[in-house]
Amino acid sequence: MNLLQRRLFMEHIKTFVLASSVLLLFILLGRALQLREMLLGLEMGIFDTLKLFGYLSPFFMLIICPIACMLSVFLTFLRMTTDRELVALKAGGVGLYQMLPAPLLFSVLCALLGFSISLHWQAWGMSNFRAEVLSIASSSARIVVQPGVFNKDIPNMVMFARKVDPLTATMAEVMVEDRRAKDSRMLILAPKGNIDADYENGEILFLLKNGRSYTEKDQTMSVMGFDEYAVRFSIDTLFKGVQMGQVKPKEYSWERLYDYENQKALSKTNPRMARKIEVERHKRFVFPLACIVLCVFVIPIATSFQGLKQQTGVLMALILFLIYYSFLMLGISFGESGDLSPSIGLWVPNAMFLLLGLYGMRLADQERMPRITEYWNSRRWRKKKGGKA
Repeated sequence: MNLLQRRLFMEHIKTFVLASSVLLLFILLGRALQLREMLLGLEMGIFDTLKLFGYLSPFFMLIICPIACMLSVFLTFLRMTTDRELVALKAGGVGLYQMLPAPLLFSVLCALLGFSISLHWQAWGMSNFRAEVLSIASSSARIVVQPGVFNKDIPNMVMFARKVDPLTATMAEVMVEDRRAKDSRMLILAPKGNIDADYENGEILFLLKNGRSYTEKDQTMSVMGFDEYAVRFSIDTLFKGVQMGQVKPKEYSWERLYDYENQKALSKTNPRMARKIEVERHKRFVFPLACIVLCVFVIPIATSFQGLKQQTGVLMALILFLIYYSFLMLGISFGESGDLSPSIGLWVPNAMFLLLGLYGMRLADQERMPRITEYWNSRRWRKKKGGKA
């Protein structure tokens, strides 16, 4: 029995590493195509690009863990079914329940990996991704603002600085003409300023100090002095394809997700954001526990197929996960819209698939699970025989 558990566990590990690596590679390649404008706009080197994708990996691994765990268990038992190893083990007195310790332990370890990602690494990766993009964008903005040159790269805005230090991001004798408002025009003069980034809102800032602003509106002029004035603009106005926006719930740390006082304030000012935060809290638990649920779900299904090729098995496992994921996304959508409580919408798929898996496990142990491939083969044989007759 110890030898059997070790062999099963090692086969699960090998398949998991291969499946998660391949899935992560495909997802990152697809993400690279989506971010190509940003990568080209910021003129990133290969090292910075790899670092950005490294920061994105934890977020994708949280989704990959359940499907890789399910693939590992499904393909292992499918191979054993196809090679008649399950029949030999049952003939030797080893029942299905006696084979479960290895896959269950493996699924629990996958769930623990998922929890470590959801509790720490996801927020770490997403926050570092944002910080890295904004840092590169603000550094590039220093280069764009040339000393003694009227810069018109930002629509409806003209910037001028007599002196610019790209290393310290400081500017001297700064002038900004802002015509972004439809019915007014603003001219800002300041003896000094610097370029910074707002990481919370994903914007580039021109922080001007000890200056004056002249606002022309409805043929009237108003003058205002200031100690510090921030001229804000989104990154995509300067670099094509670079869109950050405000920090999203998926980027929140565990502590921020459970800041109930902030959520109460958001419930009044921005109820949709408050619902998204609540949904995100449930997602951080649902995805890791899906490793155990899907493991239990696919074992009886794998035992019902004999003679099925591994390639077909992979396709079938992906279809099963797509069904589960569709139910989960439906619950997330209802939870964010407020039509259904997240505690129901996100947990019903896990509960449903777990109950189906436990029922299927009972049938499989009693050898009452239908042999689907045998049914298909017998139908094909009868059709073929009828055609010949």
